[in-house]
Amino acid sequence: MTLDEYNTFCSTLPHATHVVQWGGADVWKVGGKVFAIAGWSREAMPYITFKASEMAYDILKEQPGLRPAPYLASRGMKWIQRFSDESMDDATLKDYLAESHRLASLNLTRKLQKELGLNQQR
Repeated sequence: MTLDEYNTFCSTLPHATHVVQWGGADVWKVGGKVFAIAGWSREAMPYITFKASEMAYDILKEQPGLRPAPYLASRGMKWIQRFSDESMDDATLKDYLAESHRLASLNLTRKLQKELGLNQQR
């Protein structure tokens, strides 16, 4: 996944906002909560970092091309960084980015979730 493809996909997620920060990383947030970070690679494919559930984190951190996200995981957060597509293709990465968006939105106040129309029971 190229940086443009990453940014295009993240822009389709509900109420996602984009900023460039932390040394030029493309950071995506929902309600001010970070859900995806791309950058820090000199390769054509950026390193992409995303929030994961505890179970997904435990499985993914052992897969080739994936690792606990530097800095974030060392602070006890369940974040994974994809640095190659060896074991996770772009379609699967998109699924994890969408799930990361959902997980981040669950950390918003209920009031803000309601205002944004996120995580509402139907």
